[in-house]
Amino acid sequence: MSEHVSEYIIQVQHSRLEPDLILDAPAGTDDFLIAFGDDTESRAQLLRDEAGRPVLRVGGYMTAEGTVVKERLWTVSEAARHGDRLRLRLGPPIA
Repeated sequence: MSEHVSEYIIQVQHSRLEPDLILDAPAGTDDFLIAFGDDTESRAQLLRDEAGRPVLRVGGYMTAEGTVVKERLWTVSEAARHGDRLRLRLGPPIA
């Protein structure tokens, strides 16, 4: 995998997201890939809700154990830029 491609990937140690998890996302794009710890992956998009607050849409995927995880929209309770990366703390899911 090229270095350029890896800039658009978020590595997560678990097979699922959960509130208070901190994601180290690329700051230069709103569209990236989440690579989960069980070697599965899902597309994610950083969006804004009607009030302008950041939310994260994570596409559906199947875990390595065969569990289907439906598409979900997550609130973002904190977002802080660190150079070319953006640290996102997930809040509770919306849907």
